[in-house]
Amino acid sequence: MSTHRLGIIMNGVTGRMGMNQHLIRSIVAIRAQGGVALANGDRVMPDPILVGRNADKIAALAKAHGIERWTTDLDKALADPNDTVFFDSATTQMRPTLLGKAIAAGKHIYCEKPVATNLKEALEIYQLAQAKGIKHGVVQDKLFLPGLMKLKMLREAGFFGRMLSVRGEFGYWVFEGDLQPSQRPSWNYRSEDGGGIILDMICHWRYVLDNLFGEVKSVSCLGATHIPERLDESGRRYKATADDAAYATFELEGGVIAQINSSWTTRVRRDDLVTFHVDGTHGSAVAGLTDVRTQARVNTPKPVWNPDVRQALNFFDHWQLVPEYAAFDNGFKTQWEAYIRHLYDDAPFKWNLLEGAKGVQLVECALQSWKERRWVDVPALAG
Repeated sequence: MSTHRLGIIMNGVTGRMGMNQHLIRSIVAIRAQGGVALANGDRVMPDPILVGRNADKIAALAKAHGIERWTTDLDKALADPNDTVFFDSATTQMRPTLLGKAIAAGKHIYCEKPVATNLKEALEIYQLAQAKGIKHGVVQDKLFLPGLMKLKMLREAGFFGRMLSVRGEFGYWVFEGDLQPSQRPSWNYRSEDGGGIILDMICHWRYVLDNLFGEVKSVSCLGATHIPERLDESGRRYKATADDAAYATFELEGGVIAQINSSWTTRVRRDDLVTFHVDGTHGSAVAGLTDVRTQARVNTPKPVWNPDVRQALNFFDHWQLVPEYAAFDNGFKTQWEAYIRHLYDDAPFKWNLLEGAKGVQLVECALQSWKERRWVDVPALAG
């Protein structure tokens, strides 16, 4: 057995998601466990070089996590043939340009989503990667959450019977910045900077719906900017030009209807920050990030509508917790490991730039639906 070094150029890891999920909880964790095991018993050890614009910030981050290499010169990093993967989790607006440069340099690609702000650029990047013959992947982290993996297991076991509908609720109250500091960056609320919850979240719902419940065939979406003014990181007031809530209905393959509300202007009274309630002819399930509760056909209570008396049934009592049938790791780390095995073992990895483009496509269809106030069909994208 031998250990293979994998040089990874990591761009945009000083931000919250890039630093916490991709650097610390994925690459640093993989290094700490001794790398990624391959089918033949060999291991792959990631050797990252961190790239950022602020030298002090990137140097401190590297030092804090035992990483020897960092730079502010992305072009120089891309020119090094010893680093074969380019990862990007910086701004969406810059992503197509950066991915294009990395692909031209012959690097394999792994990146956050959205892969672009429009479908044209997303498809161009996919086609460029295909023509270059490099391997490419897009983060689709929610598929690797314990709650959604349990949902997948229930579906494959036939628990739902014929699936009927999905109701998703995502979001929480993001403070405006006056009473309490905002817990999200101000650019999220400026459309000119690539903000907006439709662009941010609909690409997630595309891969969740496609992979767990049925391919999306059409969408009806209403967006809103409920909070018109917020305070930025310096305490200055600014106009919120991007949508902070979206109310979408999707028609899926097989006749399944999905409704998903996404909001940064809602207060949570549910099991988790995101929940999916799935109904089928033989059973229902409610999934959060981690836990799933089920109610089978034979365990379904028979309530009677009577508004004149207090409801006697506690409906929460009739659900059973799905047991922990496996040890679930961090979802981002799990997908990183699958991507690395794809590089070395050619293991299956369907979450590529075309899948990322599908997410951008659904964003465009949702925005069109909102603008034109009608249902919009979602055409198939050819590989």
